[in-house]
Parts: sequence; C-alpha cells; structure tokens
Amino acid sequence: MRVARAAFTCAFVVFAAVAVSGCSEEKGAAAPHLPARSCFGVFTRSDLEPLMGRGEDVKESGPIDMRLTAERRGATCNVYVDGRGRFLASATRQPPEQSFFWHPELIRPAPDPLPLGDKGIVFDTGARVVVTCKSSRDAFQLELALGGSIDSMRAGESRALFSDLMKKFLDAAEQQTRCGA
Repeated sequence: MRVARAAFTCAFVVFAAVAVSGCSEEKGAAAPHLPARSCFGVFTRSDLEPLMGRGEDVKESGPIDMRLTAERRGATCNVYVDGRGRFLASATRQPPEQSFFWHPELIRPAPDPLPLGDKGIVFDTGARVVVTCKSSRDAFQLELALGGSIDSMRAGESRALFSDLMKKFLDAAEQQTRCGA
C-alpha cells in the first residue's frame, strides 16, 4: 500500500511540475513591445501581431525605408521575438530584361494566385508579387516577398492575412520606389 501511495504521489508531483512549467510558458506576453510601425514604416502593430506568437524581446532589423535605386537594389526587414524570426519583408529591384524565378510547384500546399501587380502568389507562410515599374527616367521590375511564422494562427487564416499584408506592402513599395513616377 505504501509503495502504491508513494508511486502515486511521485507521479502526481511529476505531473504537477510539468503542468506548472507548461503554464509558465503560456504566460509570456504576446510580443508586447512591437513598435507602432515596423518594416520600412509600412506595417502597424496590429498588422503583425498575429505572426508574433508569444515572447518578451522584439527586435527589428533592416533599413528605415525601401527606396530602391539602380545602385541600392534590395531592402530586407526582419522581426524577431526572443531571437526567433517571426516576420520578413523584402523588396528587390532589377532591370526589366531580367526575370524573377519562383518555383511554385515546390510549395506545399500549392499557392493560390494573388491578383496584385503583374504576377502574385500567396501561400500558407507568405506571399510574393512582381510589378513592372515605368517612369520617365527608367523602367525596372520590383519583387516583393513576405514570410512569417504561422505557429500561433489557426489553420486557414494565414493566406488572407498575407494577402492583406501584401496589398499594403505593394502600395507602400510603389510610393517609396517611385514606381510609375
């Protein structure tokens, strides 16, 4: 009887310790220190919160804008929570005679077309768009890419979120890169 009670007590203590440690993990704030605007000044705190998951320490890396030129051909922004990459936004400029190559057949589940720019796709963990920009001075292609961690999202919600984020990103990119100006 004592052995059974001791075994039960020991098992209960182990179970309680695991349960309590699980609860302490849950108490991490939902990225409370996101700046009001992130990534080239495009995205608001509420835009990115669904991708941030739980954590304490938020860091953003990247330039303040995406004003791309023939000399400055790319800009990338990363947002990290507790050292883990949670969101990425990048813009790349190249001459119109070069092409951006995607391999949508390698993306699983398969991407959906995204009716933005010249060509766009959205998938569970991100989106991509290419737009041709023509101005009185020059012409160029602009590729925009978004990616993010969807760990804390419910299945089926991410594509709508990435579609909305890409629309916002494309609008800002066209202004900042002077696409069509």
